[in-house]
Amino acid sequence: MAEILIRNTNERISGEEEVREFLESHQVLYEHWDASKLSGELQENFTLTDDQKAAVLNTFESEIKDLAARRGYKIWDVITLSEATPNLDELLAKFEQIHTHTEDEIRAIVAGKGIFIIKGSEEIGYFNVELSPGDVISVPENTPHFFTLMGNQKIVAVRLFIEENGWIAEPFEDPTFIKA
Repeated sequence: MAEILIRNTNERISGEEEVREFLESHQVLYEHWDASKLSGELQENFTLTDDQKAAVLNTFESEIKDLAARRGYKIWDVITLSEATPNLDELLAKFEQIHTHTEDEIRAIVAGKGIFIIKGSEEIGYFNVELSPGDVISVPENTPHFFTLMGNQKIVAVRLFIEENGWIAEPFEDPTFIKA
């Protein structure tokens, strides 16, 4: 279940309804899928083959199609990151830069953990959304943010896109941002 850490105050928000309410107040979509639907062989597998990625998409087909119909997504894929990913540190360094997109950035976490760091309102500042299996989040277009992995550096996530080329990151310079 997702948890939020407000970086300025170290306040934590937990509980599905509390998290959803906070995120909705920042126009961030939050849903929860049943990650236990995933077969045992895929639940802790962070080096998926193309066939296994297809199995993940098939497992969550109804959830993906429902979300796509409601939000206009046209394509989707599965991303896996772990210590087995070539150049993981370089990839994470690229991810860990504040940016915006001209469409939502959505992730449905099916295994592992990750964090979206999102710029909130002036009084809130930046907040971390710590995601676990089953958590689905969509950061609105033009919202400053970035995504990274948690300490175990392992994740499998479904990504959905409106544009066929996927998200194009536009750097966002913010002198108020302080790395944790």
